[in-house]
Amino acid sequence: MKVRDSAVTTPGKIGGSVNSNQDKDVVGMWSERIARVLGTGRYLIGQTLVVIAWITVNAVAGANGLWDEYPFILLNLLFSIQAAYAAPLILLAQTRQETRDRVLAERDREINDRILSDSGFLTRELAAIRLRLNDIATATDVEKLVDDLKKLSTQDAPET
Repeated sequence: MKVRDSAVTTPGKIGGSVNSNQDKDVVGMWSERIARVLGTGRYLIGQTLVVIAWITVNAVAGANGLWDEYPFILLNLLFSIQAAYAAPLILLAQTRQETRDRVLAERDREINDRILSDSGFLTRELAAIRLRLNDIATATDVEKLVDDLKKLSTQDAPET
């Protein structure tokens, strides 16, 4: 079964023209890439190092009044901008993932229904074969009958 086809990798198209759907898909794929980066430990470590460097540089430069002084308002503004863009992008990526999960779940249900009906059919066929085999004499049954006939023939035959 082909798992990676367009129904699984591309969420359902929502209304509009082809161009608007392509634009939504491009933005969606872009948001998924960003969400994958924002959710890694490497990103968090990098961001922590940048914040430490920012505070260190600005604490030294801030004493001279050159840059972002102690309450670090510019750093706070940068975090606010990052959060304002990151949250909707992550939600968009989650929505796309939910759509893919729903498509996969529907496909799994269809496959399970097919397997269930096939196994039911095979079970009925196997039961029919077993019933027919009960009516057919096996080699052992025939050998027993031949032995019984031989015994009967030797008992009924007059001794000479």
